[in-house]
Amino acid sequence: MAAFFAGLITGILSGFGVGGGTLLLIYMTTFAGIPQNLAQGINLVYFLPTAALALPAHIKNGFIERSVLLPAIFTGLLGTASAAWIATGLEVELLHRLFGGFLIYVGISELFRKPSIPQDDSSGTSDSPLK
Repeated sequence: MAAFFAGLITGILSGFGVGGGTLLLIYMTTFAGIPQNLAQGINLVYFLPTAALALPAHIKNGFIERSVLLPAIFTGLLGTASAAWIATGLEVELLHRLFGGFLIYVGISELFRKPSIPQDDSSGTSDSPLK
């Protein structure tokens, strides 16, 4: 049941664009005892259907910047292939440390990130509470 709920929760978060796959990695390595390199492979397979299901909603809501779409896809695929190739040659313990360092970096960055202020449109119809 724990795997079911971990998948459900991380799937919901992925739909919101929060990065549920990162949380799924933490669950698999910490609680399910899956080695880091295997968990990363599972996470990559997990990402494809969750991203495909979230994409139509993001397109409908105008959250896709079409001018950067193809370059982002190309460089993302290139980076993913390169990182997967490198990760297969690394020791699992080193992957643990690198992933932990990444999570610490992201967490600290989020703690000290300045909140963005929504831009008020010229018509005066902004829904921003910061008017």
